[in-house]
Amino acid sequence: MTPVTLSFLQQCRQDNTPFSCLTAYDATFAAQASAAGIDVLLIGDSLGMVLQGHDSTLAVTMDDVVYHTKNVARARPRSLIMADLPFMANATLESTLLNSARLMQAGANMVKIEGEGWLADSIKALVRRGIPVCAHMGLTPQSVNAFGGYKVQGRTSDAASKLIEDARVLETAGAALILLECVPRQVAADVREAVSVPVIGIGAGPEVDGQILVMHDMLGVSQGKRPRFVKNFLATEASIANAFRAYDHAVKTRTFPAKEHCF
Repeated sequence: MTPVTLSFLQQCRQDNTPFSCLTAYDATFAAQASAAGIDVLLIGDSLGMVLQGHDSTLAVTMDDVVYHTKNVARARPRSLIMADLPFMANATLESTLLNSARLMQAGANMVKIEGEGWLADSIKALVRRGIPVCAHMGLTPQSVNAFGGYKVQGRTSDAASKLIEDARVLETAGAALILLECVPRQVAADVREAVSVPVIGIGAGPEVDGQILVMHDMLGVSQGKRPRFVKNFLATEASIANAFRAYDHAVKTRTFPAKEHCF
C-alpha cells in the first residue's frame, strides 16, 4: 500500500476526509494498526504511563523514545510515523535540533513538540533543516504540574483566543500539523477554521481533521480512571485487529468521537 505522507494528510483536510491516528510502541502492534488502516502512528511519551507505570510522562527520556521509534519503524508500516520530543528534550534550540535528528534517524517521519506560540523559533529551525513538526497544544501533559493537573484548556474566551492565535503563529512558523488535546469542541472547530494545516484532536470533538487515542486506552487496558474522550473499542470486538479496524472506521465515518466524548 502507498505510504501515508504529509501530502496525503493535507489532501484529507482539503477533501474533508477524516484520518486516524493511534499511539504505537513496538513492531507487532504497529504492524497490526497499519494493516487495519491507521494513518498515523505516534510514539508518544505516553509510554511513561502505559508501559513504564509512571503517573505522568515526565520520566520518559530521549533514549526511551528513540528505542520505541526504532521498534515501530522496523514494522515498515504504511502509516506515517510521528515521535514525541519528551520532557525538556527541547530545552534549548541546540537540544531541540539534536534530539529531533535522533528521532528522524531512528525512523520517524516527523516530530511532535508540546507548547504554545513560543515554539515558533524552534519550529522554524527544524523545518529549515527538513524536519516536519506537529505542534501539540491545549492540554500538554509535560506541563501537568504547571496546569495543576490534567485539566481542559481553552475554557475562557481569553484562553480560547490565545489558543487560536498561537495556532496561527505556529502554522506560520512551519508546523505541518497541529494536535489539540482536551479543549472544548467549539474551540477546536475555531482553531481548525483559523489554520490551513490538518488539525488532530484528542478530546477535541469531531470537527477536526484527524483523531488520536492512546492505544491502551482504546483497547480498554489502561490503569486508572478512563478519560471522558476515550472509547473502549475492544469491548465489542473479537480481537485487537478488529478493534483497530473498528476505531479506524469510526473515525473515518465521524461516529467517533460522539457527543459524550466531547467537552
